[in-house]
Formats: sequence, structure tokens, C-alpha cells
Amino acid sequence: MSKKRPEHIGIIPDGNRRWAKAHGMEKQDGYAYGLEPGRRLLRLAKENGIREITYYGFTVDNCKRPQKQFAAFQRACVEAVELLCRDGAELLVLGDTSSKCFPQELLPYRKRTKLCGGGIRVNFLVNYGWQWDLSHIKTDGKPFSHDISRVDLVIRWGGMRRLSGFLPIQSVYADFYVEEKLWPDFEEADFYAALDWYGRQDVTLGG
Repeated sequence: MSKKRPEHIGIIPDGNRRWAKAHGMEKQDGYAYGLEPGRRLLRLAKENGIREITYYGFTVDNCKRPQKQFAAFQRACVEAVELLCRDGAELLVLGDTSSKCFPQELLPYRKRTKLCGGGIRVNFLVNYGWQWDLSHIKTDGKPFSHDISRVDLVIRWGGMRRLSGFLPIQSVYADFYVEEKLWPDFEEADFYAALDWYGRQDVTLGG
């Protein structure tokens, strides 16, 4: 019997700064090396029938980092979205657009668009904060992230054991897999190891 596969995978690509430091670079230089892994992962998701992917770009708290790092991860997020768009997706960029931390180049992606060719649903969290997301419930009865489906599996690179505010409503029953490897060192085997692990979990959803 074939193992179950997640419909929606959340990706927390951590470890860019640690990777740069380990390779004798400035911390901000590591973000650029996280672009190609994200593209490769999207292709793997498509090949394996995953219907939706959410990438964690940066949080509102990340904006407190030094200016050089802030500018570097802003630029990397813009480039990442452009690359993912070229590969084809039904794309949505979600985050607090009222803040100067949100890159203006990404404003056209605030609503889910098929301008990137359609296909797999891809969400990219940019200047995202869980409190900001949930604050919309008070005025509209639903979070800003209402167009994002329930997450089945969250994969975090870099060895840290925390969600860092990643989509709290959608991730409430998600399985959480940690890859010790830093994100720029991503390999296809990491993705398949996470899928294999997920396939062995007992999903009860509280039952």
C-alpha cells in the first residue's frame, strides 16, 4: 500500500546566515544562496503531486536586523518570487503591505494570480506576522491568510525546533519535520526523507 502524501507543505528555509558565516562570508551574503534550493524544491513538489507549497520568506521581526541583512533578504525574496513565477504557479505573496519592510516589487502578487502560468498553488510569506494575520479576524471575520489551505507538513531546515509564527491557523494540526542541514545545503534527499517520514505518521486530527 502506498504511503500517504501531504497536500500542502510549509517550508521554513532557515540557516542562510549561519551558512554564510561558515563559508567565510558576511551574514547577509547567505540569502542569495537560498534561491536555487527553493526553485529545486518547487520542481520536486510538482513531480510528486503536491498541490500547495508555502515558503516562509521573512517575518515582521526580521525587519529589526541590521540594514545590510534587511536589504539582502528583501532582495532575495523579490528574486525568489520572480524565479518561482517563471517556473509556473498560482502565486500569492502574503504579508503586511502597509509597512516599508514589504518590497514594492511584490505588490502585484498580493492577490492570487495565474499570471505565472497557473498550476501548483504557491504562497510566499513576506513581512508576515501571526498577530498581523489574526488581527483581520476582528474586522472581517477571517485572517488575512484565508486563501491559504490547511498545512499538512511543515519542514524546517537548519535544526531549530520552532514554528516562528508560521501560519498558526493553517498549521494547527501540521506534522513538523526538522532537517539539521542548513537551507543553502539543500539536497533532493532532504525532501524525500521528509515525505517518507510524513508517510509513517498517524494523522488523527484530534480523533
